[in-house]
Amino acid sequence: MSEIKTVGLIGLGAVGALYAERMLSSGAQLRVIVDEARRQRYEEAGVLVNGTRVDFPYATPKDAAPVDLLMIVTKENGLRAAMETAAGFVGPDTLILSLLNGVTSEGIVAERFGGDNVLYSVAQGMDAVKEGNRLTYEHPGLIVLGEKVPGPVSARVQRVAAFLTAHGVQVNPVEDMVRRQWGKLMLNVGINQACMVFECDYGGVQQPGRPREVMLGAMREAQKLAYLEGYPISDEEFDGWVALADSLAPGGKPSMRQDGEAHRKSEVELFAGTMVRLGRRHGVEVPVNAWLYEKVKEMEAAY
Repeated sequence: MSEIKTVGLIGLGAVGALYAERMLSSGAQLRVIVDEARRQRYEEAGVLVNGTRVDFPYATPKDAAPVDLLMIVTKENGLRAAMETAAGFVGPDTLILSLLNGVTSEGIVAERFGGDNVLYSVAQGMDAVKEGNRLTYEHPGLIVLGEKVPGPVSARVQRVAAFLTAHGVQVNPVEDMVRRQWGKLMLNVGINQACMVFECDYGGVQQPGRPREVMLGAMREAQKLAYLEGYPISDEEFDGWVALADSLAPGGKPSMRQDGEAHRKSEVELFAGTMVRLGRRHGVEVPVNAWLYEKVKEMEAAY
């Protein structure tokens, strides 16, 4: 395969805007893929990243030409629409990264574009908060990247990692990518949902108290289900994910908390919903996630 020179990114939320800004400022041949309505809105209002306006190079479907790398950074409920908007930017050699939460988006992308060029990844460790057109962050985090099937890091993963690293995005290529996705899901099941239900920032779950107890309890249930699904997460790794949560800026907020504040539908189905459904499949009780599921649904019904 040829060298990666062009990158398209769709999804200009907190994580997408963070990576787009870092790549653009590092000289990447970047196209932020949008529909026409979003293009007009972004061009008028701009996007402020840590207080500085960034005018991204926007491209709509009418401007479509295949890119070497496509990064999908939307929420789950926007994935299918995003794939249609970005379809013209996908060619036979386009590598695709889906940086959505959870463990299902790559399969959905593969159904639409074929699975041969889909790499597996998670974004972790960033504390980005986006309110309106304003993005703030202290920690940019990193992308963990690999193939679906465990094994030595492939040449194409190395090539993508080298490109992103050269353009301001820290990357960790790994040999057991899907298991790593389960680790990130475990973290999200805890920190995202606890912050939303208790209406707190990261600081609220970084100190002793009920929010932290719920976060840890939800994560333990996810750890048990990951084992039953064939992706065991050791207690040492569990502690590492908790340490990551504790390292985030106390005033930052996860995506679900931001959704709650904006009265948007959250990713509760992706988090607690997945845990509840897997619990039923395996005959395992998940009382913490079941409680979180009901609480989030109650909050969303009151919008």
